[in-house]
Amino acid sequence: MSKIKLIDIAHGRSGDKGDAANVGIIAYNDDGYEIIKKHLTVENVKKHFEGICLGEVERFEMPNIRALNFLLHNTLGGGGTVSLKHDAQGKTLAAALLRMEIEI
Repeated sequence: MSKIKLIDIAHGRSGDKGDAANVGIIAYNDDGYEIIKKHLTVENVKKHFEGICLGEVERFEMPNIRALNFLLHNTLGGGGTVSLKHDAQGKTLAAALLRMEIEI
């Protein structure tokens, strides 16, 4: 087994949905999609964002574009217009998730 970072096999986008962050991870190819489907579980994403995501994590699969989309509830301190967090709109969260290391 070897370790890789998600950024080696995927790219991502993130933003806000009120107090929830929206994080999309898109694999570069079909093999990468199989890897992210296996390793990017709700539990692993929640653990990766421990201390940031204080609510539920939901996962949605989009196989037609080789992507997974996550909603991280209770993450943005109330949302962009009321939050005192530095990243009140969750723009950096995809980059943070792409730093996750996985064993393949």
